[in-house]
Amino acid sequence: MDMQDDPQRSAILGQIRVSLGRDRREKPPDRDHENLLVPERAQGCAEQLVQRFTEEAESVAASVQRVASNDDVPEAVARYLVAENLPASVRMAPDGRLAAIPWSRTPTVTVSTGASDGSDEVSLTGAHAGVAETGTLVLRSGPEFPTTLNFLPATHIVVLNTDQIVGSYEEALTRLRAEGPLPRTVNFITGPSRTADIEQQLVLGAHGPRRLHIVLVGDRSEAKAAGDG
Repeated sequence: MDMQDDPQRSAILGQIRVSLGRDRREKPPDRDHENLLVPERAQGCAEQLVQRFTEEAESVAASVQRVASNDDVPEAVARYLVAENLPASVRMAPDGRLAAIPWSRTPTVTVSTGASDGSDEVSLTGAHAGVAETGTLVLRSGPEFPTTLNFLPATHIVVLNTDQIVGSYEEALTRLRAEGPLPRTVNFITGPSRTADIEQQLVLGAHGPRRLHIVLVGDRSEAKAAGDG
């Protein structure tokens, strides 16, 4: 008889494992995500994290424009489109937070909603979080957050609130877990798409948008107060 199939031997070894605290049937304890090592650049008060996020995003060729409130977003988007000589038309995610922005304040900009079929030149989405340590945007998938808007249009505009900026990736994922079941897809986007595979020459827009513009919403005094709290 195969020793591994001996029920008496298995029972004895099972008792030994239990006595040693090595019962394989026990579920391993969950890791404490709050106590993981966090780099120094992912720490600081709210306004420091906002500033670091801005600096890191700009260092990887994203552009960042800060506005005080949602009321200022339409004008900020309109000015960006003019400055970049882009069409005054954007394809927006059917996100309730974006729909609440008063787009009627800029009638010169046409806003349509839904996923992109690849013919849109400019997309506009929100984000789940911004990660200060690398200037990274965290975007989730779902009916209100079509992933095609993140990659198909040549220009991607993201509206992000200052209170959505966290220090580290771990914090962003902790927030995502707290919201309920994880989405099917989570995209981490750091700057516009790029590659240097062809003759070691940096090319933007190789695998996705060649422009990434972030409209950062939140008054500096509010961020400072949040950091002091």
